[in-house]
Amino acid sequence: MANMKGYCEFRSVVHKLQFLLAGLYLVFAKADVYLVTVEGDAVVGMVPKISGKPSNNPVDQKLVISSQAAKAYKVFLESQHDMLLKSIFKTKSYSKLYSYHHVVNGFAVQISSEQADALQKSPGVLRVERDWQLRRMTTHTPDFLGLPTGIWHIEGGAECAGEGVVIGIIDTGIDPTHASFSARVFPPYLPINGFNGSCEIGMAHPYDSFCNGKIVGARHFSAAAEAAGAFNSSTDFASPLDGDGHGSHTASTAAGNHGVPVVVDGFYFGNASGMAPRARIAVYKALYRFFGGFVADVVAAIDQAVEDGVDVLNLSVGPSSPPLNRQTFLNVFDVALLSAVKAGILVVQAAGNGGPYPRSITSFSPWILSVAAGLDDRSYANWILLNNGDKLLGAGLSPPTPGDGFYSMVLAEDALAESSNLFFNPTSCQQPEAFNRTITQGKILICTYSFSFVFGQSTLKQVSQTTQNLSAVGFVMVVNSELPGTKFNPVPITVPGIVITNLADSQSFINYYNTSTVRDSMNQIVEFGAQAKIGNGLNPEFQGAAPQVAMYSSRGPDVKNSNYEDADVLKPNILAPGSLIWAAWSSIGIDEPNFFGQTFAMISGTSMATPHIAGIAALLKQKYPQWSPAAIASAIITSASVVDNKGEPLLAQHFSTNGTVLLQPATPFDFGGGAVNATAALDPGLVFDAGYDDYFNFICSMAKANPSQVWNATGSTCHSATVKPTDLNNPSIVVANLAGTETITRTVTNVAGTEIYAASYMAPTGISMLIHPVSFTIMEGKSASFSVILSAASSSSSDYSFGEVFLKGNKGHMVRIPVAIRAARNQ
Repeated sequence: MANMKGYCEFRSVVHKLQFLLAGLYLVFAKADVYLVTVEGDAVVGMVPKISGKPSNNPVDQKLVISSQAAKAYKVFLESQHDMLLKSIFKTKSYSKLYSYHHVVNGFAVQISSEQADALQKSPGVLRVERDWQLRRMTTHTPDFLGLPTGIWHIEGGAECAGEGVVIGIIDTGIDPTHASFSARVFPPYLPINGFNGSCEIGMAHPYDSFCNGKIVGARHFSAAAEAAGAFNSSTDFASPLDGDGHGSHTASTAAGNHGVPVVVDGFYFGNASGMAPRARIAVYKALYRFFGGFVADVVAAIDQAVEDGVDVLNLSVGPSSPPLNRQTFLNVFDVALLSAVKAGILVVQAAGNGGPYPRSITSFSPWILSVAAGLDDRSYANWILLNNGDKLLGAGLSPPTPGDGFYSMVLAEDALAESSNLFFNPTSCQQPEAFNRTITQGKILICTYSFSFVFGQSTLKQVSQTTQNLSAVGFVMVVNSELPGTKFNPVPITVPGIVITNLADSQSFINYYNTSTVRDSMNQIVEFGAQAKIGNGLNPEFQGAAPQVAMYSSRGPDVKNSNYEDADVLKPNILAPGSLIWAAWSSIGIDEPNFFGQTFAMISGTSMATPHIAGIAALLKQKYPQWSPAAIASAIITSASVVDNKGEPLLAQHFSTNGTVLLQPATPFDFGGGAVNATAALDPGLVFDAGYDDYFNFICSMAKANPSQVWNATGSTCHSATVKPTDLNNPSIVVANLAGTETITRTVTNVAGTEIYAASYMAPTGISMLIHPVSFTIMEGKSASFSVILSAASSSSSDYSFGEVFLKGNKGHMVRIPVAIRAARNQ
């Protein structure tokens, strides 16, 4: 009884503690992170007042932002934020995470919903917005894009390409020990004038400093993630160290050193190079492996990048859907990026991986260069030859089976051991203990490639390990439906192996196995009669039409709100290689289990396409440091190609009714201006320029725009009521609801010598189009305007139709402007 009494007293204490902890959890659960915008200009908005004159010159803007006056104003804003919070709340009842001062005048704070309501009602507070999460969205691509003989050659070779330019990478961090980021190169890396970033030094990582001359800035931002309870210091690392791999991959694609050997599992896959190999890298870690990132952390990273003075900002990250209850262009994330553009920084963002479905774009605003992903002409094909003479194609970065002979094959189900401790379906070949080694030894093991591989529960690397543990010669993976095969990305493996990604070929292969395998009356196998040999999949093939728009790449049209109403903005803007991209990897990175422990990885996504464009933009910035972000974006868009390497119109991948890949003619909603042509972008002839005032007028012009929302988001008041969304000087024309006749005006600036341009067009189906004037002479540095008059016929389709406007110069320049029009439904 005494023991029981003691036990009950102990349980009573435990229950009280559990109740107390539950109460503490509820208190904490009621506290969320909110992003607060307050009245008054941020530092970027104060540039004209600090300098005493307006200027759109990025070089001048960087000098002002780094001035003592700007630094003093930053300190003033931080003190104002603190005073506001102290005037409303008791000390310790809130936790301020960040002060934003360069791109947004505001802060991030952890408070209860009741406190958020009180803050929203306080004088001087424009908007209180609950934090939300964002998600993350090479050896051959420099050659495929023609960089070595084109733009690199023009700028002095790979050892000069990108010199003097800083690319900011907002991602999962960086591995500073990787050869792609080494400073041991010639000529040596010297300091960059006008860049004021720095690297964290602390006990959270084993390096004295991440900065080495190549890496010129490295910080991490995790306050919001920590406040949300999502951050795990043992795996996420409270430092700029990349524990994922994604950030090292994007950084090296944009600006990794030239000529770094790519070796994985002892196999050599060529030499890697960034698009701008001499550009410097500034790292802003705000994304993490298991949860992506929080807007409060990402905005803090953007704010720091602007203060540091980066030239190009790479964002392989975005929301999962449009923001609720406001225009897509007015969320704090996009407004922060608008301020970055105002500071002279070109922002390059992944279009998203929601394709091939329409309106899946998650990079919305016209001041952002949104990048779609394409396939280039390199593939890693392989084959398996059956002893009946059939040769089936598949994929697999693997060596061939030894010698010229054939090997018997065994289906995973026919080699099972007596075991009940199985976590995986044995057909996925993830657990060697599931099989009888006596049966598998010396044979080719047949496994099934299913959705568990697509979602990461199963890995090809583990199939390879299982094969080795069972002393099998190699493995073959078949699919039992079309869809998994379409999502297969080959990964290097050390044993012979192949994935037959086609359903019909997989069924043919299994039929051959069944008919060749001899069984007795009890269905026990008497003879493994099916035999085959696997080819060498380590050597890439360079053939086929390319580029093509990748299946997963998000598509337009752009949307202006969470109701998915179409906007008069072209998205995506440009197509770049994004599939099977070799680039640097953090050896401790866990994002791709197949590449754990490796220093390079080959992965796919618009996240991989985006740094290609960031690097190419850096090359243009090197050549034209005075150009605005809009001018650089215009040069990239209007010089892009709409034909593939065979001279045929670009194609886009779609799903057929049975789940196979179907190629259809691509449209501007697939590729924007087209496939990037880096060398042509260096000499575009004309550019379509725009600045902050133009973008602000665009926001005000949006249909159903709420003036109070504009004021709350930007702290500015709309004045012009006559501006239309289509008036924004974009290098494209999109009208989502053409009623009657509309005149679109565009202004071009000559960035080459004096030239005579002739205008022509290809009108969208069902749309009447006229251009005035049909020709014009424009001197170097001067601007000229032209008008495009559009009319919808009564028989126009209710869907979009596409066309082009061409401006052809007498000195060889060709400017191409994509057009997308949808007639109003009541036409």
